[in-house]
Amino acid sequence: MATNITWHAGLTHAERATLRGQPGLTIWLTGLSASGKSTIATALEQHLLHNSLSAYRLDGDNIRFGLNKDLGFSPADRVENIRRISEVAKLFADSATIAITSFISPYIADRKIARDLHAAGQLVFVEVHVDVPLEVAEQRDPKGLYKKAREGVIKDFTGVSPDAPYEKPENPEVYIDTSVLSVEESVAKIVEYLTSNGILEFPKK
Repeated sequence: MATNITWHAGLTHAERATLRGQPGLTIWLTGLSASGKSTIATALEQHLLHNSLSAYRLDGDNIRFGLNKDLGFSPADRVENIRRISEVAKLFADSATIAITSFISPYIADRKIARDLHAAGQLVFVEVHVDVPLEVAEQRDPKGLYKKAREGVIKDFTGVSPDAPYEKPENPEVYIDTSVLSVEESVAKIVEYLTSNGILEFPKK
């Protein structure tokens, strides 16, 4: 715990949002490995940027190459992984940027911490459950992780190992079943939620 520190106030989020002409928020994609989170997050980021909105994707694997490269996949490290990215996403949102996170983030309690952190800063947090039947995820297995988990090469693999369960969101703002919806349909569903709830307004071209 840090000591001898003092919070230095600056511009408010409302001021930044007004100056930049858009609000900041976090769109939190959660789901099993191979559910399609990263693919949807990339397409969503492109869609927002093409519509002149500032957005940035924070990807689970990519973050572990830098900020979280000191963390493994033990339960404690998973918790710390999500704690850190929750703080980073909040900073992006506060800067009037749309943060798009794609992390397995398997635990309900950890996702609640991320949500509460945003709520404390009066920032919008949109949880998107990118769902897929486990058997479909295993059939896709683009990284070969499920195969390694079944062979015992990877321990504590979410959704497969008994000690690494995936706790599905109870009330996500958006639910997407990628065994049914395409990437384009998934992005459209997220955008429809944002616009219909008055969270985001696309600039007129």
